[in-house]
Amino acid sequence: MGLTWIDSRAIGEALYDAFPDTDPKTVRFTDLHCWICELDEFDDVPDASNEKILEAILLVWLDEAE
Repeated sequence: MGLTWIDSRAIGEALYDAFPDTDPKTVRFTDLHCWICELDEFDDVPDASNEKILEAILLVWLDEAE
């Protein structure tokens, strides 16, 4: 089974692995949403996300990057 929007830790870690040279503090939510949906492991409805979910994922990515 693939990643869903509730898997914020796993998605944040996957983004860190997929974009190692990207500073998460510079990523817009629109880009973040696209990148998540493009992850091979991601398997959820793209429109099921919201700002709170994206923020949680971004915080994990920030944590991984530091």
